[in-house]
Amino acid sequence: MTTHETQPATMDTTARLNRGAAPSSEPVEQAREPQNLAESTSAAGPAHAAGSSDQTLFGDGELSGFHARWTEVQAAFVDDPRDCVQKADGLVSDVVDRLTAGFAQARAGLEEQWSRGEQVSTEDLRLALQRYRDFFERLLAI
Repeated sequence: MTTHETQPATMDTTARLNRGAAPSSEPVEQAREPQNLAESTSAAGPAHAAGSSDQTLFGDGELSGFHARWTEVQAAFVDDPRDCVQKADGLVSDVVDRLTAGFAQARAGLEEQWSRGEQVSTEDLRLALQRYRDFFERLLAI
């Protein structure tokens, strides 16, 4: 999905907010679900998380918690628009903080793979570079 495919929903929401109307309860088209670092760092370690493109950034419980919080924020708009926007800002801040922490943990795991001193084989370094490439691509895809 590209950015321009999600713009109509964003522009529609922005137009309604500018007119003072409440956001609709209709679901807005969601961007592709992010990758899960939370699950990947628990079992396989953060290094595997960074190189695995088939994992999401949030666990199911964490993701549903963020969605539930957003639903509450959006539902409160009619009663207190300013407070609603402040809560939306806080929620987005929490998500960004979580993403930052997850990516920092994954990056640290990548570093651990190759920074063991002189004991690292060329094959280990080749695999580390592949994982860095995958991690780099994931970062740019956000």
